[in-house]
Amino acid sequence: MSAPMSEPTVTAVRVGDTTIGEAEVAREMQHHRAADPRVAREHAVRALVVREMLRLEVERLDIGAAAQPQDGETREEANVRTLLEREAPASQPDGEACRRYFEQNRERLRRPDRLRARHILLAAAPGDTDARAQARELGEQLIDGLRRAPARFAELAMRHSACPSRDTGGDLGWIEPGDTTPEFERQVFLLSPGLAGLTVESRWGHHVVHVDEVVRGEPLALEEAMPRVKAYLETHARQHAIHDYLQDLARRHHVHGLSGSTVTP
Repeated sequence: MSAPMSEPTVTAVRVGDTTIGEAEVAREMQHHRAADPRVAREHAVRALVVREMLRLEVERLDIGAAAQPQDGETREEANVRTLLEREAPASQPDGEACRRYFEQNRERLRRPDRLRARHILLAAAPGDTDARAQARELGEQLIDGLRRAPARFAELAMRHSACPSRDTGGDLGWIEPGDTTPEFERQVFLLSPGLAGLTVESRWGHHVVHVDEVVRGEPLALEEAMPRVKAYLETHARQHAIHDYLQDLARRHHVHGLSGSTVTP
Protein backbone atom coordinates (compact mmCIF):
# COMPACT_ATOMS: atom_id res chain seq x y z
CA MET A 1 0.00 0.00 0.00
CA SER A 2 1.48 3.34 -1.04
CA ALA A 3 2.10 6.07 1.50
CA PRO A 4 -0.40 8.95 1.54
CA MET A 5 0.64 12.04 -0.33
CA SER A 6 1.99 14.74 1.93
CA GLU A 7 0.65 18.26 1.83
CA PRO A 8 2.85 20.72 -0.09
CA THR A 9 5.15 22.73 2.12
CA VAL A 10 3.97 26.29 2.65
CA THR A 11 6.85 28.74 2.75
CA ALA A 12 6.43 31.73 5.03
CA VAL A 13 6.17 34.95 3.05
CA ARG A 14 7.80 38.08 4.45
CA VAL A 15 8.00 41.68 3.32
CA GLY A 16 10.86 43.15 5.32
CA ASP A 17 10.01 42.42 8.97
CA THR A 18 6.33 41.70 8.24
CA THR A 19 5.21 38.09 7.94
CA ILE A 20 2.06 37.44 5.92
CA GLY A 21 0.15 34.81 7.86
CA GLU A 22 -1.90 31.96 6.43
CA ALA A 23 -5.11 33.29 7.98
CA GLU A 24 -4.63 36.53 6.06
CA VAL A 25 -3.89 34.58 2.88
CA ALA A 26 -7.04 32.50 3.35
CA ARG A 27 -9.17 35.63 3.67
CA GLU A 28 -7.60 37.17 0.57
CA MET A 29 -8.11 33.97 -1.46
CA GLN A 30 -11.84 34.69 -1.44
CA HIS A 31 -11.10 37.49 -3.93
CA HIS A 32 -8.93 35.33 -6.22
CA ARG A 33 -11.06 32.34 -7.14
CA ALA A 34 -9.48 29.69 -9.35
CA ALA A 35 -10.09 26.03 -10.17
CA ASP A 36 -6.75 25.14 -8.56
CA PRO A 37 -6.46 26.33 -4.91
CA ARG A 38 -2.70 26.65 -5.35
CA VAL A 39 -3.23 29.22 -8.09
CA ALA A 40 -5.72 31.11 -5.94
CA ARG A 41 -3.24 31.11 -3.05
CA GLU A 42 -0.42 32.39 -5.25
CA HIS A 43 -2.56 35.26 -6.53
CA ALA A 44 -3.67 36.09 -3.00
CA VAL A 45 -0.11 36.10 -1.67
CA ARG A 46 1.07 38.37 -4.48
CA ALA A 47 -1.78 40.80 -3.84
CA LEU A 48 -0.91 40.92 -0.12
CA VAL A 49 2.79 41.42 -0.86
CA VAL A 50 2.03 44.31 -3.20
CA ARG A 51 -0.33 45.87 -0.67
CA GLU A 52 2.28 45.66 2.09
CA MET A 53 5.09 47.07 -0.06
CA LEU A 54 2.91 50.01 -1.07
CA ARG A 55 1.88 50.58 2.55
CA LEU A 56 5.53 50.68 3.60
CA GLU A 57 6.38 53.18 0.84
CA VAL A 58 3.42 55.41 1.71
CA GLU A 59 4.71 55.44 5.28
CA ARG A 60 8.37 55.93 4.32
CA LEU A 61 7.64 58.86 2.00
CA ASP A 62 4.89 60.33 4.19
CA ILE A 63 2.50 60.23 1.23
CA GLY A 64 -0.56 60.41 3.45
CA ALA A 65 -0.01 64.11 4.10
CA ALA A 66 -0.42 64.92 0.38
CA ALA A 67 -3.08 62.38 -0.62
CA GLN A 68 -6.64 63.62 -0.90
CA PRO A 69 -9.38 61.02 -1.57
CA GLN A 70 -11.27 61.54 -4.83
CA ASP A 71 -14.56 60.15 -6.16
CA GLY A 72 -15.34 57.97 -3.16
CA GLU A 73 -11.80 56.62 -2.68
CA THR A 74 -10.79 55.20 0.66
CA ARG A 75 -7.80 56.75 2.39
CA GLU A 76 -5.69 53.71 1.42
CA GLU A 77 -6.71 54.01 -2.24
CA ALA A 78 -5.88 57.72 -2.28
CA ASN A 79 -2.49 57.04 -0.70
CA VAL A 80 -1.64 54.39 -3.31
CA ARG A 81 -2.83 56.52 -6.23
CA THR A 82 -0.77 59.48 -5.04
CA LEU A 83 2.27 57.28 -4.47
CA LEU A 84 2.12 55.78 -7.97
CA GLU A 85 1.51 59.13 -9.63
CA ARG A 86 4.61 60.48 -7.90
CA GLU A 87 6.98 57.50 -7.99
CA ALA A 88 5.90 55.57 -11.11
CA PRO A 89 4.92 58.16 -13.71
CA ALA A 90 4.20 56.77 -17.17
CA SER A 91 5.61 58.32 -20.33
CA GLN A 92 3.05 59.87 -22.67
CA PRO A 93 2.93 58.46 -26.23
CA ASP A 94 3.91 61.00 -28.87
CA GLY A 95 2.26 61.41 -32.26
CA GLU A 96 4.79 59.20 -34.01
CA ALA A 97 4.21 56.29 -31.61
CA CYS A 98 0.45 56.62 -32.10
CA ARG A 99 0.77 56.65 -35.90
CA ARG A 100 3.09 53.64 -35.82
CA TYR A 101 0.62 51.68 -33.68
CA PHE A 102 -2.23 52.67 -36.00
CA GLU A 103 -0.37 51.42 -39.10
CA GLN A 104 0.48 48.12 -37.42
CA ASN A 105 -3.06 47.50 -36.09
CA ARG A 106 -5.41 48.79 -38.77
CA GLU A 107 -7.43 45.55 -38.77
CA ARG A 108 -8.21 45.91 -35.05
CA LEU A 109 -9.14 49.58 -35.22
CA ARG A 110 -12.69 49.48 -36.53
CA ARG A 111 -16.09 50.87 -35.73
CA PRO A 112 -18.10 48.46 -33.56
CA ASP A 113 -19.58 45.40 -35.22
CA ARG A 114 -23.36 45.16 -35.15
CA LEU A 115 -25.74 42.30 -35.60
CA ARG A 116 -29.43 41.60 -35.97
CA ALA A 117 -30.77 38.82 -33.78
CA ARG A 118 -33.85 37.13 -32.36
CA HIS A 119 -34.03 35.41 -29.01
CA ILE A 120 -36.21 33.44 -26.63
CA LEU A 121 -35.52 34.35 -22.99
CA LEU A 122 -36.08 31.50 -20.55
CA ALA A 123 -36.00 33.49 -17.33
CA ALA A 124 -34.29 32.28 -14.13
CA ALA A 125 -32.99 34.24 -11.17
CA PRO A 126 -29.16 34.38 -10.85
CA GLY A 127 -29.07 32.45 -7.56
CA ASP A 128 -31.71 29.84 -8.42
CA THR A 129 -29.58 26.89 -9.53
CA ASP A 130 -32.53 24.58 -10.18
CA ALA A 131 -34.43 27.15 -12.23
CA ARG A 132 -31.36 27.92 -14.32
CA ALA A 133 -30.75 24.24 -14.99
CA GLN A 134 -34.37 23.84 -16.06
CA ALA A 135 -34.11 26.91 -18.30
CA ARG A 136 -30.99 25.50 -19.96
CA GLU A 137 -32.66 22.12 -20.48
CA LEU A 138 -35.76 23.72 -22.03
CA GLY A 139 -33.51 25.88 -24.20
CA GLU A 140 -31.69 22.83 -25.52
CA GLN A 141 -35.04 21.20 -26.32
CA LEU A 142 -36.17 24.31 -28.20
CA ILE A 143 -32.91 24.44 -30.14
CA ASP A 144 -33.30 20.79 -31.11
CA GLY A 145 -36.84 21.49 -32.34
CA LEU A 146 -35.82 24.62 -34.24
CA ARG A 147 -33.13 22.71 -36.11
CA ARG A 148 -35.95 20.61 -37.59
CA ALA A 149 -38.48 23.44 -37.96
CA PRO A 150 -36.74 26.85 -38.03
CA ALA A 151 -39.93 28.63 -39.13
CA ARG A 152 -41.40 28.05 -35.65
CA PHE A 153 -39.04 30.55 -33.94
CA ALA A 154 -41.66 33.33 -33.67
CA GLU A 155 -44.27 30.90 -32.38
CA LEU A 156 -41.95 29.51 -29.71
CA ALA A 157 -40.87 33.01 -28.70
CA MET A 158 -44.48 34.00 -28.10
CA ARG A 159 -45.09 30.84 -26.08
CA HIS A 160 -41.93 30.70 -23.96
CA SER A 161 -40.02 34.01 -23.93
CA ALA A 162 -40.07 36.24 -20.82
CA CYS A 163 -38.85 39.23 -22.87
CA PRO A 164 -41.26 41.85 -24.28
CA SER A 165 -39.74 41.07 -27.69
CA ARG A 166 -41.88 37.92 -27.70
CA ASP A 167 -44.67 40.04 -29.19
CA THR A 168 -42.53 40.55 -32.30
CA GLY A 169 -41.31 36.96 -32.51
CA GLY A 170 -38.27 37.56 -30.31
CA ASP A 171 -36.81 40.21 -32.63
CA LEU A 172 -34.11 42.29 -30.90
CA GLY A 173 -33.37 44.38 -33.97
CA TRP A 174 -29.85 45.67 -34.53
CA ILE A 175 -27.48 45.33 -31.56
CA GLU A 176 -24.22 47.20 -31.04
CA PRO A 177 -21.82 46.82 -28.09
CA GLY A 178 -23.37 48.47 -25.05
CA ASP A 179 -26.98 47.96 -26.13
CA THR A 180 -27.59 44.90 -23.92
CA THR A 181 -26.01 43.24 -20.90
CA PRO A 182 -22.23 42.65 -21.21
CA GLU A 183 -22.27 38.89 -20.61
CA PHE A 184 -24.94 38.45 -23.29
CA GLU A 185 -23.01 40.54 -25.81
CA ARG A 186 -19.67 38.81 -25.13
CA GLN A 187 -21.20 35.54 -26.30
CA VAL A 188 -23.54 36.76 -29.03
CA PHE A 189 -20.85 38.72 -30.88
CA LEU A 190 -18.84 35.50 -31.20
CA LEU A 191 -21.69 33.73 -33.02
CA SER A 192 -22.00 33.21 -36.76
CA PRO A 193 -25.28 33.85 -38.54
CA GLY A 194 -27.86 31.18 -37.85
CA LEU A 195 -29.25 29.34 -34.84
CA ALA A 196 -26.83 29.11 -31.90
CA GLY A 197 -26.10 25.48 -31.02
CA LEU A 198 -26.18 26.17 -27.28
CA THR A 199 -28.11 28.55 -25.05
CA VAL A 200 -26.54 31.88 -24.19
CA GLU A 201 -26.54 32.45 -20.42
CA SER A 202 -26.97 35.88 -18.88
CA ARG A 203 -28.07 37.34 -15.54
CA TRP A 204 -31.65 37.04 -16.81
CA GLY A 205 -31.53 33.30 -17.55
CA HIS A 206 -30.85 31.29 -20.72
CA HIS A 207 -31.45 32.58 -24.23
CA VAL A 208 -32.13 30.68 -27.43
CA VAL A 209 -30.52 32.92 -30.05
CA HIS A 210 -30.76 33.17 -33.80
CA VAL A 211 -28.35 35.63 -35.45
CA ASP A 212 -29.91 36.93 -38.64
CA GLU A 213 -27.06 39.10 -39.90
CA VAL A 214 -23.63 40.35 -38.85
CA VAL A 215 -22.12 43.58 -40.18
CA ARG A 216 -18.41 44.05 -39.60
CA GLY A 217 -17.45 47.55 -38.46
CA GLU A 218 -15.70 49.76 -41.01
CA PRO A 219 -12.00 50.58 -40.46
CA LEU A 220 -11.37 53.83 -38.59
CA ALA A 221 -9.47 56.68 -40.15
CA LEU A 222 -6.36 57.87 -38.31
CA GLU A 223 -8.13 60.89 -36.80
CA GLU A 224 -11.01 58.73 -35.54
CA ALA A 225 -8.70 56.06 -34.12
CA MET A 226 -6.27 58.45 -32.41
CA PRO A 227 -8.13 58.78 -29.05
CA ARG A 228 -8.42 54.99 -28.78
CA VAL A 229 -4.76 54.47 -29.74
CA LYS A 230 -3.54 57.13 -27.32
CA ALA A 231 -5.60 55.65 -24.45
CA TYR A 232 -4.28 52.15 -25.16
CA LEU A 233 -0.64 53.25 -25.31
CA GLU A 234 -1.03 55.31 -22.13
CA THR A 235 -2.48 52.31 -20.29
CA HIS A 236 0.28 50.05 -21.60
CA ALA A 237 2.98 52.51 -20.53
CA ARG A 238 1.38 52.87 -17.08
CA GLN A 239 1.30 49.10 -16.58
CA HIS A 240 4.99 48.83 -17.49
CA ALA A 241 5.91 51.68 -15.16
CA ILE A 242 4.03 50.12 -12.24
CA HIS A 243 5.53 46.68 -12.99
CA ASP A 244 9.08 48.08 -12.92
CA TYR A 245 8.35 50.08 -9.77
CA LEU A 246 7.08 47.00 -7.93
CA GLN A 247 10.24 45.10 -8.82
CA ASP A 248 12.27 47.92 -7.31
CA LEU A 249 10.13 47.80 -4.16
CA ALA A 250 10.54 44.03 -3.88
CA ARG A 251 14.31 44.51 -3.80
CA ARG A 252 14.13 47.46 -1.40
CA HIS A 253 11.86 45.74 1.08
CA HIS A 254 13.43 42.26 0.77
CA VAL A 255 10.47 40.09 -0.19
CA HIS A 256 11.06 36.44 0.78
CA GLY A 257 9.09 33.26 0.11
CA LEU A 258 7.28 34.40 -3.04
CA SER A 259 7.36 31.90 -5.89
CA GLY A 260 8.50 33.23 -9.26
CA SER A 261 10.90 36.04 -10.00
CA THR A 262 8.54 39.00 -10.32
CA VAL A 263 5.90 40.80 -8.33
CA THR A 264 2.93 42.03 -10.31
CA PRO A 265 -0.14 44.01 -9.26
